[in-house]
Amino acid sequence: MTELGDRDDHETGDWHPERPQRLEAVHAGLHDAVDEEEVCWVEPREATIDELSRVHSTSYLRALDELCAVGGGALDPDTPVSSGSCTTARFAAGAGLAAIAALEQDKGDAALVAVRPPGHHALAARGMGFCLINNVAVAAAALTQQHERVLILDWDVHHGNGTQDIFWNDPKVLYVSTHQYPLFPGTGALSETGGEAAPGLTINFPFPEKTCGDALLHAFDEVISEAADAFDPTWVLVSAGFDAHRDDPLAGLSLSAGDFALLAHRVASLAPRPGRLACFLEGGYDLPALRRSVAATLAALSDRDTSTEPPTSGGPGMATVDAVRQFRREEPG
Repeated sequence: MTELGDRDDHETGDWHPERPQRLEAVHAGLHDAVDEEEVCWVEPREATIDELSRVHSTSYLRALDELCAVGGGALDPDTPVSSGSCTTARFAAGAGLAAIAALEQDKGDAALVAVRPPGHHALAARGMGFCLINNVAVAAAALTQQHERVLILDWDVHHGNGTQDIFWNDPKVLYVSTHQYPLFPGTGALSETGGEAAPGLTINFPFPEKTCGDALLHAFDEVISEAADAFDPTWVLVSAGFDAHRDDPLAGLSLSAGDFALLAHRVASLAPRPGRLACFLEGGYDLPALRRSVAATLAALSDRDTSTEPPTSGGPGMATVDAVRQFRREEPG
């Protein structure tokens, strides 16, 4: 487990859903799930420019620093930047790198990178959608630099357009996203499957509103597990957004904390061995739901069950999985 602690100086304002209290909810969920003495706490570090520039342009990083230096501003109406945001974002990205290093040293079976701001909407040359630096992409790029093969599973309710774009043509990364569609940011259609050098290594499940957890499990059983077996990842990274929960105010999927527990079990089974799985906090804006979902996820990864919410079923979404499966059978490459 790694978190920002007193390094969180990213001020978004009381009106903003991406607020510091989210990390307090995550911390509470951790303590609901496991005992303190079972947790290996990893000190975050600041990511270097070289590490960040593997996925972001130096001109964007420089512009971000300049904006913070003058007291902040806004990248778009949803993405405020304060004077402390750049340092916080670099520590958030570095926290993922520190977690990867700890797992490489056999200090745990899985890691939770509990940081803000989230990252999966951040493009190579542009931050957006609450995101400044793409934390999971920085970690994945560090691993591919070491000749690792990385599966990124993104279960945030919003499509991770930044992560998809960064690894669109990278044969060392398999990117899989389950998300509500249509919804911000408008990307993530079934037909988006990867570039010429990485055909079929992007898999999108554009689920309709009210989709329940059984459809996401169906996606694992019918498509994702087979794709992962063929790709043979050496690491699994999760963009673990919890805004697909039915109580979240920013979207309309219908998952419960119990669904996230089942998803965590499925994801863990894709890792080649213990110590090769790291979860990165993305969305999740209803604080009680975030706490319950984090607790259920961590309990599942620890082979426990603390969820008080049963899994969900019966909504739409099964047809989406069948469409993705059929499309992959027919698509060349």
